[in-house]
Amino acid sequence: MIKSDIQLDAKGLACPMPIVRTKKVMNNVAEGQVLEIQATDKGSTADLAAWAKTVGHQYIGTKEEGGVLYHYIRKCSAENSDFIEKAFEQTISNEEITARNGLILDVREAAEYAFGHIPGAKSIPMGELEKRLAELDKEQEIYVICRTGTRSDLAAQMLAEQGFTNVYNVLPGMSGWNGELSKEI
Repeated sequence: MIKSDIQLDAKGLACPMPIVRTKKVMNNVAEGQVLEIQATDKGSTADLAAWAKTVGHQYIGTKEEGGVLYHYIRKCSAENSDFIEKAFEQTISNEEITARNGLILDVREAAEYAFGHIPGAKSIPMGELEKRLAELDKEQEIYVICRTGTRSDLAAQMLAEQGFTNVYNVLPGMSGWNGELSKEI
């Protein structure tokens, strides 16, 4: 069992709420303390790991027990970090992506994708993105989408760090999608 100083119950919450609650609680965590986040959203594993990296905290890991994911993050102070959390600058609206010829990259979990996605979108869940970069063309315009724009923001930042130059975070994401939906996997 990993020792934690503070626990956060985020069970039953979907993206972006586990990250939103984690950010809020992390403000009251002392440097060096470990926050345990209990979540049931499968996407929270990749989301929290990416968020911690973005803001400069140490993502220790996740363990699963009885359908609950236990995430552990050690707080690192802003003074000891070169990271300042910021939103990915290049954004595009849901409506704009239908008029363009780039790749729609859906970074939601496979189950979320299966229940409805934009026709032609490529599914690479956030947790697999780093391992599957070779499947993407660095020269192609890539429109990264998730449910709300939070996970896709983190994914867009990761792609940009890996040398992808034509990357856009789609806002507001699938929660605001009014177009055609495909349910083929």
